[in-house]
Amino acid sequence: MSLIHALVARGPTILAEHSAGKRDFSQATQTILNKIPPNNSKLTYVWEQYLFHYVSEGGLTFLVMADDSVGRRMPFAFLGELQRRFTDQHSSDVIFDAPAYGLNEFSAEIGKLMHQYTTSPPADALSQARQDLAQVKDIMVQNVEQILSRGERIELLVDKTDNMAGQAWAFRRGARSVRRQQFWRNQRIVLLSVAVGFLLLYIFIAQFCGAGLNHCSG
Repeated sequence: MSLIHALVARGPTILAEHSAGKRDFSQATQTILNKIPPNNSKLTYVWEQYLFHYVSEGGLTFLVMADDSVGRRMPFAFLGELQRRFTDQHSSDVIFDAPAYGLNEFSAEIGKLMHQYTTSPPADALSQARQDLAQVKDIMVQNVEQILSRGERIELLVDKTDNMAGQAWAFRRGARSVRRQQFWRNQRIVLLSVAVGFLLLYIFIAQFCGAGLNHCSG
C-alpha cells in the first residue's frame, strides 16, 4: 500500500480526509497541522517507516501519508491533483466557512485519487511533480517522533525556495547598507584630507608671512 492516509485542512481544521488503512494516525496528522507555518510551503515529515508530505498554499493544507518506499515524487504529484480537484469543486466562500469535516463528502474523491495514484499514477502528473521538485531543489525532512516524544516547540523548516528568497533579500538590504556606510566614510576621509591639506599649506606660508599672512603683501 503506497498512499495510506490523505486529508484537506484549513489551518489545523480538517475539512475532508480518507484513510486506506486501519491504524489511527490522527495524533501525528493533527500534530503536523498545528506546526504548519502560515506561509506557502512544502514539507516532508518522517515517522517510523512512513512519510507525511504536505503542500500548504493560500490557507489550505493538502497532506498525504505514504510508505517511504515510494519516495516523494509520486505523493507530491498526488497532492497537486488533489489540490486542483478540491479547489475546482468548492468555492472560496464554501471552503473558508465550512466547519471541521464540513466537506467530508469529498472523502470518496480522495479515496479514488489515492487508489489511482497507488496503482497507475498518470505519467504527466509525475513529470510535473519532477519539475516542481527540481525547482524547490530540496524539500526539508523533519522527524515527527521528535515532536511526538518531546512535545516541545520547534520551528518548522520552510521550503528552501522561500528560505533562499528571504536570505537573498536580507543580503541585498545588507549590501545596500554597507555601500551607503562606505560612501559616507569615503566622503569624510576626502573632507578631512582637504582640511589637513589647507592646514599644512597655511602653516608653510605662515612660516614666511606670519600668522596673519600680512608680511608677504609687499
